[in-house]
Amino acid sequence: MDKIKKFQKEVTENIHNLGHNKKLKKLALQFIAESSEEGYAYNFSWLGRPIIQFPQDIVAIQELIWKIKPDLVIETGIAHGGSLILSASILELIGGKGRVIGVDIDIRKHNREALKRHRLFKRITLVEGSSIDDAVLKQVSKIAKDKKCVLIFLDSSHAHAHVLKELELYHHFVTKGSYLVVFDTIVEDMPKGTVKNRPWDKGNSPKTAVWEFLKNNKNFVVDQEIENKLLITSAPGGWLKKVE
Repeated sequence: MDKIKKFQKEVTENIHNLGHNKKLKKLALQFIAESSEEGYAYNFSWLGRPIIQFPQDIVAIQELIWKIKPDLVIETGIAHGGSLILSASILELIGGKGRVIGVDIDIRKHNREALKRHRLFKRITLVEGSSIDDAVLKQVSKIAKDKKCVLIFLDSSHAHAHVLKELELYHHFVTKGSYLVVFDTIVEDMPKGTVKNRPWDKGNSPKTAVWEFLKNNKNFVVDQEIENKLLITSAPGGWLKKVE
């Protein structure tokens, strides 16, 4: 076995072992809960734009984009736009004409202007409106038409009904072998009442929407390996791979 294959085998074994390490998983969940109280995920940026994600999820996102090499990334919920810049930057490194669609119900003026000034905005299309509105979906559909590989990140409203509707509307765009990633499924793993001043909580979360979606969509499976590798992720059970 050559050295590269040997290293890859070791990594696979590491990930397998992490998936069975109950102590580490418990510590990871404790870290997520306590660090979230301090706004930990708000502290990072990507190429100058704030990105509200755990660093581990940022790494996983770039790994997915680099591996899959999509010609279209669709993101719902963009906040300051750091996630759009992350996707666009990896597409830029890959080369080609890959694009990013960012959908948000409220793209604030200062964020829009900052994104437009960014050198990677050439790969980004902003769509303002609810991700589940017909008019928004028509715009996304027009851009997604004839794309050979589509990757999707859902990170807008985290209420069960909204996320389920997003899943039902957007899963059709995902191509075989690519992913539909649902963020903030971690809400379901937190004690009830952890989420403050939001219409979602344990029992009414992205993960409950994923559970319901998967009952009737057997062509998607949870990629447990990603979760096991990261341990710290806002999307446990939310890394959905399209297998058929």
